[in-house]
Amino acid sequence: MQFRHVSAAYVLMLIAALFAPAALAQQDKVDKQVFQLPDGAFPHDVAPAPDGKVWYAAQHNGAIGILDPVAGNWREIKLGPNSAPHGVIQGPDGAAWLTDGGQNAIVRFDPETEKITVWKLPKDTGNANLNTGVFDQNGIHWFTGQNGIYGRLNPKTGEMKVWKSPGGRGPYGITVTPQGDVYYASLAGNHIARIDPKTGEAAMIAPPTKGQGARRVWSDSKGRIWVSEWNAGQLGLYDPATKNWKEWKLPGASPQAYAVYVDERDIVWVSDWGADQIVSFDPTTEKFTTTPSSKGANVRQILGRPGEVWFAESGSDSLMVIRTSPAKP
Repeated sequence: MQFRHVSAAYVLMLIAALFAPAALAQQDKVDKQVFQLPDGAFPHDVAPAPDGKVWYAAQHNGAIGILDPVAGNWREIKLGPNSAPHGVIQGPDGAAWLTDGGQNAIVRFDPETEKITVWKLPKDTGNANLNTGVFDQNGIHWFTGQNGIYGRLNPKTGEMKVWKSPGGRGPYGITVTPQGDVYYASLAGNHIARIDPKTGEAAMIAPPTKGQGARRVWSDSKGRIWVSEWNAGQLGLYDPATKNWKEWKLPGASPQAYAVYVDERDIVWVSDWGADQIVSFDPTTEKFTTTPSSKGANVRQILGRPGEVWFAESGSDSLMVIRTSPAKP
């Protein structure tokens, strides 16, 4: 029997060929899809609609966008003069609700009639730089403005009230817990705050890391508050029951944690601008899993519905969805 000399380079090539398919198969387990939007749409936020479609805030086009994931098409509807929508969510009434920085107003879009209703902020508020909204369990719409305000709108009466943030400039993301508590994050103020729904007063809560840049917040099913810490590249967790904090550095060399969202399984999702990737975190195992987003995606907000997590890729004018496994009973 004759033996042929095999070079080290050849051996390395064989090893690479052996393990490459396994790595590819691991990546293929992620069920994701990207939908291209019109150039310049700049989808800032995204929200699933009740009819299976998906809304996005077309900030640069002053419009609400409507994507049909089945047909793969989209259309945009203008919201009004000088419109520049930042946030979009689905309200308890099945309508789309937007925080419109250009109009300095809260905007409602009725998907059935396509009627647009606008509630302007009080004139003495000034330019709020409106950011994000959320509904509490009583149907009250709460919202934030980066120029140092937060407020609420009663859609039934049209009554609106605005407060100055105790921490000054910075109110950004906002969330409501299953218990009905409202929390917001202050990017410039480096804190989160709990709003008393009855009085409207906000109490600041400081994360352990100074200057962390708390950007967005989301509640899990237990009422714990998850925080994306932009400056620190960390995921934070505040437990109101114990008043304790935990923080985890995102994987990678220079992570930038922008958006945060908790799905129906209590899996936490974070967008990492520093690596153009989506990071999911399992609180039970405290392990991260990463999935690439589009190049230069700049995912500013994440939202979903059972079995789907949606990402607004503002930098690439696209929306991405990751389809997930059903929640365990």
